[in-house]
Order: sequence, then structure tokens, then C-alpha cells
Amino acid sequence: MIYIGIIDDHQIVIDGLTALLNNQCDISIVCTANNGKEMLALLADNKIDVLLTDVMMPQMNGLELAELVSIMYPSTKIIALSMNGEGVIIDQLINKASISGYLLKQSNANELVLAIKKIANGGQYFPESILDALEAHSSNKNIVEAAHLTQREIEVISLMEKDFSNKQIADNLNIAVRTVETHRKNIFRKTGTNNLLSLVKWAYEHKLLS
Repeated sequence: MIYIGIIDDHQIVIDGLTALLNNQCDISIVCTANNGKEMLALLADNKIDVLLTDVMMPQMNGLELAELVSIMYPSTKIIALSMNGEGVIIDQLINKASISGYLLKQSNANELVLAIKKIANGGQYFPESILDALEAHSSNKNIVEAAHLTQREIEVISLMEKDFSNKQIADNLNIAVRTVETHRKNIFRKTGTNNLLSLVKWAYEHKLLS
């Protein structure tokens, strides 16, 4: 079972999302809130796997809430929901708040469920339109070629995105754990990233992951 929390300052949005997700036998909505402070209080008493949060909200916006949740409840994955697909906003949410997914509110129910399930299983979900917005925002185009990543390093990145441990990666690729550790160091150095989230974002932007 995947346990969900929903926050939006418009109750009609929460009601709509609840109606959509109540049809899923493996998804349970644990708590909902109309503002950030209320949701933080609910999270203190309710463990959820995935938090669906609006981005533009009064008092405490989605970025501020997501930053606090990522610090206070690091096991809770965050999906941002917004009418806005601007790259700068998405970039801030990824880099400052460690979100795992971003969906436009005009997305359909199937895509929402797909995103929730993928993220609950340790993955990331950013639709093509969001990746395009990120790419347009990024000033570091064509970095893949400049990074000179090997095919093996690309394979390691794909497994890292699935949240595999070094041993799991080693077993999957039939290589030594120490070799995986070396690959990881080289990957971070070549891509100019320093953590898994920024690496995954980089890989999505440059079409290494889909």
C-alpha cells in the first residue's frame, strides 16, 4: 500500500484528486490540508510515502513546504503539482527541495497514478514537457558529449536512478563493488553534480533517462 498526503489551498482540487485516487486499491490517502503549517502538523502524526503538493500557495508556498519536508521527513517523496511549467520553478524545487516528480495539473489520472507508483518505488517522474522546460532553462547544453561518459557509466547512472545500492549495482553488472564506487566518483566528477538528485536531474535533462 502507498500512503499519500495531499495539500492544496483549493479544496476542490483536493476533492478531485481524492476522487481519482480512491479508485486505486494500492493507494491510500492518509491526510489532506489546505496550508503548509497544517500539513506539517499532520506529518508529525501520520507517516506517508508520497506527498502531493501545490506549488503556488499563500503563507507557505510549495517550495518552502517541500524544503521543510525533505529535511524533517526525508523518507517522504514529494510530487509538485502546478499549472506552471516554467523551468526556473522546477529547477528550484529539484535543487532546493529534492522533489521526486513534477506534474502539471492538466495531467490525466493515469499519469498521476503512474508517477505516484514509480516514485513510491524509488524512481523519479518528470514528463517530457517538464524536461523540455528544464532543458530550455539550463545553460549547460550538450554537456553529455563534453562529459565523455562511458557506456558502463551510463548503465551505472540508470541503476543509481532506481535507488540500487553499490552492491546491487555490482551484482547487476557483474563487477566489483570497488569498481562501482570508482564509477560513481567519476560520474559525479564528469557531470559536475554532487548528489543523486542533481545527477538524476542532469541525466533526465540530457535524455540519458526516460
